[in-house]
Amino acid sequence: PTPHPVPEGAPPLPEVPPVVPVAADAAPKPPRRVLRAVVRWTAAALAFGVLGTGTAFGIASLERTDVPGLATEGDGRWDYPELSLPALPAGSPRPFSPANPAEIHHADLRELLLPAPAGAKPDKKLTGGWISTETFLDAYRKQDRRSVAQLLKDAAPRHIAARGWTMPDGTTSRIYLVRFNSTAFASRMIDDLDVGSSAGTPLARTDTTDLDPAWGSVNDIENLSSFVFAEQAPFGAEHVRQAYTLAGDTIALVVHERPGKRETAGIPFQQTLILQNQLLA
Repeated sequence: PTPHPVPEGAPPLPEVPPVVPVAADAAPKPPRRVLRAVVRWTAAALAFGVLGTGTAFGIASLERTDVPGLATEGDGRWDYPELSLPALPAGSPRPFSPANPAEIHHADLRELLLPAPAGAKPDKKLTGGWISTETFLDAYRKQDRRSVAQLLKDAAPRHIAARGWTMPDGTTSRIYLVRFNSTAFASRMIDDLDVGSSAGTPLARTDTTDLDPAWGSVNDIENLSSFVFAEQAPFGAEHVRQAYTLAGDTIALVVHERPGKRETAGIPFQQTLILQNQLLA
């Protein structure tokens, strides 16, 4: 554009210095050591990214118990074999089906006994077969066996089956199944033993036995009634946990006993009782 004329008397304009063009390669260059550091850190970041991805993939492909620090500690459960219900005689219903209002167990009582877990040493007397009334009475204190024998005589159970074993930690487990002619006899037996809010007639080698607070209604199985007890401190040379279950025409007595001053573990006891109840239900 045409410049404006300078008024008369005005001082002359200063001369504008010419603009000197700068070549592209004349721009300041970063020091070489900075470039080398950037290259090194970039390579390191890529390497760590690849390593981290590989590690994450490796951990994701492992079982939780194979990863150090993430393994879930066992809660003390015993390793029982897979359970299955025994076959029923032709035309016989399950004990608590609508077709069986009397709640009778038609299956072989011996096959309803819970099998021993892995690592167990079988009891030579309680082998999973039929037992006599006298063998069943051994579960109670000597001074009470006569009265319990009279109760059994009055109730006249049809069969008694039992299984026992001892675990490596010294815990002895015994399960007795007593089948009566009707649910009325089974229920009456529970009442005559005074089982309910207390453990009733004491078992052998027990002192003070109260309701087990660790057993809750969440563990109950439909149609069954369980009465669960644990010996309270101070106890004698053994610690005993016991439970009665009323299942229709059958009573189950589950006993866990461990010698010494340590209590019998609660989780294996509950596990044993729940599994046995499932077979009866």
